Amino acid sequence: MPAKKSPDAGKPTSRNAQLTKERILNVAFKEFAARGYDGARVDAIVARCKISKNLIYHYFSSKEDLFLQVMERAYGAMRKRQNELALTGDDPVADMRVLVEKTIQHFIEQPEFIQLLATENLYKAAHIKKSSVIPVIFNPLRTALDNILEQGKTKGVFRQDADWIDLYVSISGLGSYAISNRYTLSYVLDVDLGSSERQIRRMKHIPDMVMSYLCDLGEAQGIRSA
Repeated sequence: MPAKKSPDAGKPTSRNAQLTKERILNVAFKEFAARGYDGARVDAIVARCKISKNLIYHYFSSKEDLFLQVMERAYGAMRKRQNELALTGDDPVADMRVLVEKTIQHFIEQPEFIQLLATENLYKAAHIKKSSVIPVIFNPLRTALDNILEQGKTKGVFRQDADWIDLYVSISGLGSYAISNRYTLSYVLDVDLGSSERQIRRMKHIPDMVMSYLCDLGEAQGIRSA
């Protein structure tokens, strides 16, 4: 006696829309990072995803929309890492060091994010200015950094003239420069800045520099009394 067929037998498997969109974003992330906004090609993304071009435009209204969602996703990945921070609130020195280390670690593990930022800066942030999501994603970081800084000032362990904006720009610059310029720097310095040994050294060196500045209370007093 032949086995009974399931009611769904023979029907095409329905596409998992979320997984398909995720696959497109993953491939687009690498394409935009490697080639920039102008150099990236939707046809290349289609070919690597092995889908139809129409399907891309089913999920994304345009190349610009795809790029914007890639940027939002990239900022979201940074926020996810920041959400993993184990900040006690009791020790601003330890909390600041953890925040700096996690920021650097994200840059090391996601060099494509730095490349995306570089290409967006060529457009003077024209694309991300259209996003209502990115400011919301970034706000927890600025809040965490500002809170830790103010806690440190209140406890008398951080210099009173420290500004969270200057601090964030310095942390980002120290964390990203050796990555965005790793090929030219590696050549002229005759060292492999991408090696695990050099990255481990950077992971210690940068937090040490930041904390040396923040905890230099004598220098801060000299600035205020000058």
